[in-house]
Amino acid sequence: MPIRHLIFALFLPVTAWAQSPLSEIEWLDEPSPVRLPGTVLLEPPVTQTGLGPEIDVSPLEALPPILGLVSPSVTGLPIDLWRGSAPARLEALISTVSVRQNPAMQTLLYTLLLSETRAPVGSGDQLLLARLDRLMALGATDPAQALLQLAGPTDTQDRFQRWFDATLLTGDEDRACAALTAAPHLTLDYAAQIFCKARRGDWQSALLTLEAAHALDLLPADELALLDRFLSPDIYDGAPPLPQASRPDPLTFRLFETIGERLPTASLPRAFATADLRDIAGWKAQLEAAERLTRVGALTPNHLLGLYTERRAAASGGVWDRVRAVQQFETALQTGSEAAISKTLTPVWEAMKAVNLEVPFADLFADQLGPHSFNDAEIAELVWKIRLLSPAYEDAARTPLVNTRENAFLAALAMGEPNTARPSSPLARAIADGFNPQTPIPQELTEMILDGRLGEAILESMTLFANGAKGNHGDLTSAFATFRHVGLEDMSRRAALQLLLLERD
Repeated sequence: MPIRHLIFALFLPVTAWAQSPLSEIEWLDEPSPVRLPGTVLLEPPVTQTGLGPEIDVSPLEALPPILGLVSPSVTGLPIDLWRGSAPARLEALISTVSVRQNPAMQTLLYTLLLSETRAPVGSGDQLLLARLDRLMALGATDPAQALLQLAGPTDTQDRFQRWFDATLLTGDEDRACAALTAAPHLTLDYAAQIFCKARRGDWQSALLTLEAAHALDLLPADELALLDRFLSPDIYDGAPPLPQASRPDPLTFRLFETIGERLPTASLPRAFATADLRDIAGWKAQLEAAERLTRVGALTPNHLLGLYTERRAAASGGVWDRVRAVQQFETALQTGSEAAISKTLTPVWEAMKAVNLEVPFADLFADQLGPHSFNDAEIAELVWKIRLLSPAYEDAARTPLVNTRENAFLAALAMGEPNTARPSSPLARAIADGFNPQTPIPQELTEMILDGRLGEAILESMTLFANGAKGNHGDLTSAFATFRHVGLEDMSRRAALQLLLLERD
């Protein structure tokens, strides 16, 4: 299917884009550190003699290309985000940093992965492949495919393999197969060559290659059996189904689909859910895949809403109850009746909580809920907290509400001033400490920032945040102090509000 690069900017909510570029952040206005490279001038040079200055000569290394889908003018991140960092350390951080429970952290990770940046000099494809692998692990298959196509998917076998996998899941495999037909050296996988020859209409060559694979034992027996049925379906008409693959790769998944034995994706890695978004999947499969991907920010809430409202629920229980709840709530919103909205809000909110979709719901409906006044105090407070989870959190904070200690702290936090209110819990205290301008950031992170290793410092801070969310409040304080130090104010507030308002295990 066609890939439009512009849509990938939708992975970055508008509030994330609105932050000041990192070239304007506070720490750059502080006195320059002592340890500056010799090429940085603190003031215009002044000559003391008429002689020409001495010139230091050092060899130049070719700069890696700038790769990304979103401009620095949108993300606020510099091109040299990864400068000076060890590629192996970046790879480890990108692959392991946990963002599953916090949508703000998900947004930040997508921003890092999709922003136009330059890899460290001499790192080869290590950083690019790490970015691609994490995008695929998150289920962001379309952006991974687009990033590869921008980088040059046929430049190396490693790039091609990832591109081929992505296109198999997005339904765009004909493009990758055309490239493989033109350059068979791109893969040593005979199964891929057989599949692509058949897709390109060269059935005779595909059959000959399969016969050679049988004769020379070039493929495992289960792959050979699957390819036999793919190329000769008439021979196996009425045969019992093949044993299901427990850990299929994208090609195996598509081959099972082609022979009419489609594998369920719920137990497979998240990237496979992308395949269920295609029209050939049933509505229930599309709904469940969309929920799974939206939960980690790999799909926009509007896409999920479109599926929720596509038609009437076909049954009851599970996803059908969520479909019905969303449709009833949206109908109530359209009537403008505050009584109808009050009646349908609690059921739909509970339905969204059950599948950890509170923030996407808030992003979709907070603005429509804002103008309404509700006589029911519980509904009014629920609406207020939904708005705090949305990009309009500051507007919500200005709205008067029952002034409990918890609510006063939430409002102060939304305004970026949590230290003006009494923390309502140890978690709130850790957050307030992180927002205190006097709180120092860890020495190791300070050195990274001063060395220009900004991307690495942000990833390390995200790791601290993940530890802090599990109960290590000291790490949480350090994470927020660092985020705010490098200008990630909006993200810090949203992440903190989500920590306090979302019920996560």
